[in-house]
Parts: sequence; structure tokens; C-alpha cells
Amino acid sequence: MTAKIDEPRASVLEVAGVTKRFGAVAALRDVSLSLRAGEVLGLVGDNGAGKSTLVNIMSGALRPDEGSIAVDGVEHRFSSPADARAAGLETVFQNLALVPTLNIVDNVYLRRELYLGGPLGRALRLMNRRAMRQETARGFERLGVTLPPLKSKVGALSGGQRQAVAIGRAVMWGSHIVMLDEPTAALGVKQTELVLTLIERLKDHGIAVILVSHNMQHVLRVADRVAVMRLGRKVADLDVEKTTTGTDLVALITGAAQGDAGAEAALT
Repeated sequence: MTAKIDEPRASVLEVAGVTKRFGAVAALRDVSLSLRAGEVLGLVGDNGAGKSTLVNIMSGALRPDEGSIAVDGVEHRFSSPADARAAGLETVFQNLALVPTLNIVDNVYLRRELYLGGPLGRALRLMNRRAMRQETARGFERLGVTLPPLKSKVGALSGGQRQAVAIGRAVMWGSHIVMLDEPTAALGVKQTELVLTLIERLKDHGIAVILVSHNMQHVLRVADRVAVMRLGRKVADLDVEKTTTGTDLVALITGAAQGDAGAEAALT
């Protein structure tokens, strides 16, 4: 009997040769990344390495001077974050874009509200709160996320719970690529565990994740690969299971180790 060999997962995101200049300063130089379904890619680097610029380009907040971005094999030129979201690429920034005075359901459906009675209901702003509440509950249940009652104000949630709401909202609205910008920053141990566990569950659901973080241990726990940025270039792309330790990453980030030659050999 012949053993079944798992087929390679499809690439859902391809960033090719992206360059971005601000005047005479090259913030990014010929950066390429790939991401597969159900994969977590850690994106690390020191301040000023180009991580934020790259995330802003992939999220549609900035346009590259050179290079291309393809989602599911289709090349896109994002003019706004709405374009990126429409293509299935959602970014959860550190500020989370949540409204503290609104409850969990209202934040999930913010600017996407469901209305009763068709156009007339929309004109009268008669929201279908029951349907929104039920869909929100089902969405978080699928992800295995346990939260306080959905009528709770987001301002009353812990930092980890707010992250869970923002990440869950991105997935519920059809995004199959999620970029997380420092999701565990300023969180306690318990809340950090909530967020890391949620990232692991996203993998199980086939969601592709780019995790931007300064915490090497968090990255190594959940990431399949790690891309290291330094001075606007990608200097390494490493398979975590095969080669990477926290010391390796710090050496590449600081320039104590050269990544270009050795890193490509570690690619799968």
C-alpha cells in the first residue's frame, strides 16, 4: 500500500520585489514574501527595519514604488485598505479599530450592520440585532473563542479579549489572510496566552497569518516560518522547525549574523 503524500498548500499571498522610497530614503528594497494557506509567517526586525512600511503596503495604506502583490494568484494594486479587505487581506493594527463605547456585536458589525425590511429598514435604521448577535456568537464559537456576554461594552474587556474581538471580526468577514501587528504588546501572561491560542486556531481553520512582533518566543511558538527584516531588506526566511532559535533571530536582526546565503537554504 502506498502512503499518501500531503500535497503542498496553495500560496495565498505573493509579494514580489516591493520597493518603497520616501524621498532619498529607501524604506524597502526589493522585498519578496510568500504565504500559504494555514501558515503563520513571523515578521521580525528592529525599529526602522521596514516592517511597518511593508505591512502598510500589504494592507493598502501605502502604494509601492516597485513590485507587485498577488492574492490567490491574482495581482492587485491596492489603493486603500478597503481594496485589501475586499481581496481577503485584513490587518489588525495595535489600535484595533474598536469603539470602546459599543458592545461586541456592534463592533463586529460596525459599518456592516444588518437591517430589517430591506431598503426601508435601512433608511429607518431598523437594525436586525438578533441576526447580528446570532452570527457573532456562531463566528466566535467556530474559532473556539470564549468572551463575556456579547452585550458587553468593548471598553470593559481585557486587552486579550479585545484582540480576540478584532481578530474574530476579520475572520468572520471572509478574510483568509490576517496580518497582526504586535498583538501581544502590553498584555499580561493570561491574555497573551489567549491571543497565541487563537492564532494557533486560525491555522487549523486554514487562515494564513502574518505575525509582526518583537517577542521572539511568541513568534517561535506559533510561526511556521520567520522572515527577518534589516535596513529595508529581507535578510532571512527561515523554517522554524528546522533551524531557528531566538538567538539566531536576534543575531540576524542586529546584523551579527549574515542571513542571505544561509537563510535561503533553510526554506522549505
